[in-house]
This record gives sequence, C-alpha cells and structure tokens, in this order.
Amino acid sequence: MTWIRTVPMKEGGERLRQAVEGQRHLYPHEYAEPVHALAAAEAADNDMAGIVASHSLIPDALYHAFATFGTLMSPDLPLNRRHHEMIATMVSVTNRCHY
Repeated sequence: MTWIRTVPMKEGGERLRQAVEGQRHLYPHEYAEPVHALAAAEAADNDMAGIVASHSLIPDALYHAFATFGTLMSPDLPLNRRHHEMIATMVSVTNRCHY
C-alpha cells in the first residue's frame, strides 16, 4: 500500500481548516458520514477521510479538487444521485476497479 505523508487538522493551521470546511459544504448530505468501518476509524483519527488527507500538504489543491467534485454532485443539476451512482459504477466496471 502506498504511504503518503498527511497533515492532521490540528497541525495544519487555518489554511488547511478553511480548505477542508470550504469543500465539505458542497457535498451531498449522504457524504457526511463514512460508510465503511475502516473509513470511520480513519476519519476519526485524522479528522478527514484518507483521500482528503492525502491532499493536506497542499490545502489549495485540496479545496479545488474536492470542491469541483462537490459542485458536480449538486442537486441543482439535472442528474439525480442514482444517475451519479450508475455512472460511477459503469466507469469502475469499465476500468476494472474493485470499488
């Protein structure tokens, strides 16, 4: 497994806190709670999920990468959540991803 140095929220300063909080409000409410037990433990230890924490060294990149995704998931757009899930599933199958 790849190891990426991360910065915990409590050590990241104001810039990291603003980046994480700024992108969080754009996500659908279903994303507020981690689904998998390991993800929940990981988030509790690091104050953020692993994929978000992997961007913690560059708070501006963290914000822009995850805010883009959050904006694309907006309920104001014509696709419903089920459409997003269907597209994600087909992309994963096509790319032979296990998730």
